[in-house]
Amino acid sequence: MIKRWMCIPAAALLAAACAGGHEKPADENVPVSVAVAQRKDIPKQILTIGNVQPISTVSVRPLVSGELTRVGFREGQDVRKGDELFTIDPRPYQAALSQAEANLARDEAQLRNAQSEAARYAELVKKDFVTKEDYDSRMAAAEAAKAVVAADRAAIDTARLSVSYCDIRSPIDGRTGGLMVHAGNIVHPTDTTPLVVINQVTPVYVQFAVPESQLAQVRERDRNGLPVSVSPQGGGATIASGSLAFIDNAVDTTTGTITLKARFDNGDRALWPGEYVSVALTLQDRPDSVVVPSQAVQNGQRGQYVYVVRQDRSVEMRTVQVADSVDQESIIARGVAAGETVVTDGQIRLTPKSRVEVKSAL
Repeated sequence: MIKRWMCIPAAALLAAACAGGHEKPADENVPVSVAVAQRKDIPKQILTIGNVQPISTVSVRPLVSGELTRVGFREGQDVRKGDELFTIDPRPYQAALSQAEANLARDEAQLRNAQSEAARYAELVKKDFVTKEDYDSRMAAAEAAKAVVAADRAAIDTARLSVSYCDIRSPIDGRTGGLMVHAGNIVHPTDTTPLVVINQVTPVYVQFAVPESQLAQVRERDRNGLPVSVSPQGGGATIASGSLAFIDNAVDTTTGTITLKARFDNGDRALWPGEYVSVALTLQDRPDSVVVPSQAVQNGQRGQYVYVVRQDRSVEMRTVQVADSVDQESIIARGVAAGETVVTDGQIRLTPKSRVEVKSAL
């Protein structure tokens, strides 16, 4: 009994000692990265992917058959409208032209003789020296000879046209592609392979599509061509600026999008046909917008919020309304004022009673 009674105070003392050794620690400083909310002029944009297309594309094909005797350009060369591209052997067509001209000379002589006969018979029929039937026969012969001459002249025009087709010239300003047929080959108008393809690369189009839900905004603001800028698809600075030039006349019902085209001068050849680029269609400018880095905005059960750092390094969890996000920046419609400091990294360790230690600032 005595031993049990002596153990009780010892246990009580041990418990008291243990309780006194677990005091509540002070709140630690949480290392965070911060940024200052700023006022900026932010454009309202539609971002998408587009494809560069030439303004004009011409597949050059022969209009007459014959041997290709000359190629007047190098593959990949810039050509101007009217520059000589190919020459087809013109000798067969020049011979046909000479024959047509000879036929015309012969038939014009026969026409003059027939007209003289008709005129002579017109005088004779008045004096009843010939019958009316003879006169009508001579008049018909003269009209037939006149028709033959007209046909000869048409044949000459056709022959001259065939000769001119032997000299193939560029129909547009542009850049040539690969040469499909070389000198020495026989070409025909029915050939499926073009001689060369020419693309007009200054200016160019960039074709892209936007959701039909944004069509009303585009049409409402498209007065004199909305500004459009493009950048490399992998990211980077703007490489060309142009304007909206075309809105398709129907929405694609299979994709729910509508096709648009922007026109770019492309004097520096920064855009190349077939290339895919990132497209930014600017609908309007939003001046004096309050923006913060997008990583500062967090999502919670009550919506989006940010941690605002006070002067004493304490933090305030504040609900915000985000109007839009552009280039990794969020436009704050309500909740943060310009000049306030927000946490951009380290939010997971923060509580309303935390104090922060700034390790970096944007």
